[in-house]
Amino acid sequence: MRKNFVEELKWRGMLAQIMPGTEELLQKEMVTAYLGTDPTADSLHIGHLCGIMMLRHLQRCGHKPIILVGGATGMIGDPSGKSQERNLLNSDTLYHNQECIKKQVAKFLDFEAEGPNAAEMVNNYDWMKDFTFLDFAREVGKHITVNYMMAKESVQQRLNGTARDGLSFTEFTYQLLQGYDFLYLYQHKGVKLQLGGNDQWGNMTTGTELIRRTLGNETEAFALTCPLITKADGKKFGKTESGNVWLDRNRTTPYAFYQFWLNVTDDDAERYIKIFTSIEKEEIDTLVEEHRQDPGRRILQKRLAEEVTCMVHSAEDLEMAKEASNILFGKSTKESLLKLDEQTFLDVFNGVPRYEIGKDLLGLPAVDIFNQEGMEIFPSKSEMRKLVKGGGVSLNKEKLNAFDQPVTSSDLIDGKYLLVQKGKKNYFLVTVK
Repeated sequence: MRKNFVEELKWRGMLAQIMPGTEELLQKEMVTAYLGTDPTADSLHIGHLCGIMMLRHLQRCGHKPIILVGGATGMIGDPSGKSQERNLLNSDTLYHNQECIKKQVAKFLDFEAEGPNAAEMVNNYDWMKDFTFLDFAREVGKHITVNYMMAKESVQQRLNGTARDGLSFTEFTYQLLQGYDFLYLYQHKGVKLQLGGNDQWGNMTTGTELIRRTLGNETEAFALTCPLITKADGKKFGKTESGNVWLDRNRTTPYAFYQFWLNVTDDDAERYIKIFTSIEKEEIDTLVEEHRQDPGRRILQKRLAEEVTCMVHSAEDLEMAKEASNILFGKSTKESLLKLDEQTFLDVFNGVPRYEIGKDLLGLPAVDIFNQEGMEIFPSKSEMRKLVKGGGVSLNKEKLNAFDQPVTSSDLIDGKYLLVQKGKKNYFLVTVK
């Protein structure tokens, strides 16, 4: 018996809208379904993860997932939920972005699976690049009325002045292009279901309508959406003060990625562990119960952070992220610091007071180097002497043995940093230039 995909989405809080007949189709046969993503960057961010997890659950329930990279539609821009038209990308950039995205998605979907439900990636540029405007007007445009297109909420919002720039013809045609993707995939790949975020419902239903009007009313084509994920306070999910949380380690380090999940609220952790992991219901119910009995242990946040970091990055990256987390809050050594790459090191000490000194000061006693004018690490040289004597000052996680111990280039981390610790919790980062 095939696992029920719709039931799986329901208990996980991942189902927003579903067309009548979808669940029956999924129970009746192996369904090929697709989800589109824009290749506007060379990495996905965690805002894309709910859709990718839908495809993952779909495949685990025995169906076939296709991820469509919108090489053609990415050149145009989608008005849904956007207040302005996006920049258009060239084909080299789009191809590069597509290849990067496939590598990321391969961690969630099995492209090498034996049998008929192996995941696939397609690019709508492949079938749109030779489609002439006249052919498009004749084969697609004649089936969907302007009245039908105008009624869509995404179009209405842009026309009624909530967006400053109105709606270009290019963007107005977006729902027809997305609709044609569905028609093309229906005809060439047997795709009967489109998945997406709830802001895509209008475009998705245009696709099912185009299929019926082109191929006949008895044609089976369906749409299903997941909710747009928000935080408990209603704010947009996946954004931090420094911007998006990316899946690419060069944009967001595994440490910063791990910390994002570790620091979500209790309410969010309860929702997110269902949406962003593949842990089964019984185990999640147990974790939630344990967490509610003792929220201080942050059982849910820890498990969530471990699962997602391991899935997106690797078990080794998870261990490094945990080790990096212990540097601030637990016992660690200079070796722990030296294991970190520069960006992770800076992420760990993000927000600590930072100072700069010139290389010409290297070789001087610590008491002189760390009491330069403008530095506020120690109240005075005499206070520093007292603290060093009492074992209260560390340099790069090693106790400073003497206040006049010379600080040399061999003490530098990554060739340019000195980490001063005063007491247990006060850190200061000195950059040597």
